[in-house]
Amino acid sequence: MPSPSPRRALRLTLLLAGLPLLLLPACGTVPTDPTGGAPSSAAPAATPTPGGPASVEPDGTGPSDGACEYTVTGSPARPVQPPTTSDISSSGTVSYVMHLSEGDVTLKLDRAKAPCTVHSFESLVAQKYFDDTRCHRLVDSGIFVLQCGDPTATGRGGPGYTFPDETDGTEKYTRGTLAMANAGPNTNGSQFFLVWDDSPLPPSYTVFGSFDEKSREVVAGIASQGQDGSSPDGSGVPNSPAKIKSITKAS
Repeated sequence: MPSPSPRRALRLTLLLAGLPLLLLPACGTVPTDPTGGAPSSAAPAATPTPGGPASVEPDGTGPSDGACEYTVTGSPARPVQPPTTSDISSSGTVSYVMHLSEGDVTLKLDRAKAPCTVHSFESLVAQKYFDDTRCHRLVDSGIFVLQCGDPTATGRGGPGYTFPDETDGTEKYTRGTLAMANAGPNTNGSQFFLVWDDSPLPPSYTVFGSFDEKSREVVAGIASQGQDGSSPDGSGVPNSPAKIKSITKAS
């Protein structure tokens, strides 16, 4: 399979028969199999000058086994800068609260497991990239995920940069898992998903945290309202608003 490009319809191919695909189209043309909802253009934003990846060594040990690399790939869905190349922690955990329209979801981010991913997520949170955005895609059978992180709510938006996977092949997507959506190997951006029930996804998506049972009930509540079935694979836009009002660091 050829490598995906920013102007192609990109998708996460689920390597299990009979289950819906976890799609992540790229910014650009409307994909053949949309993630649901009417397509809309990304917000105008200054385009960083393309070039080599910015990189920095995390300040501890971790599965990244080297420098974090954030490679500029195009225009972000809303004005945002790539992560800084300093102060990347690769030890311990840090917690944030995602304030959804349906209730709060506490995210425990694992810096030791995925330091580069957590650093990117924290950078986007600090720049309010996720504020007032919808979780745009719900798969309520088979893989049980709520997908968020695209300000355009089309499934095609991203932060204007990508970074490598932090996986080792042992990943499990049990209930309460927080992981990155991607369009193939090493194409992480801003889109992520929350698993509210045990999912048989293959170990292709970076797990960078978890959420507790109380938070899982909030996500499951969104799932219980169903989705509009707007994607040919049976997934769609959640019927519940599923709006991220803001994400703040837990006190």
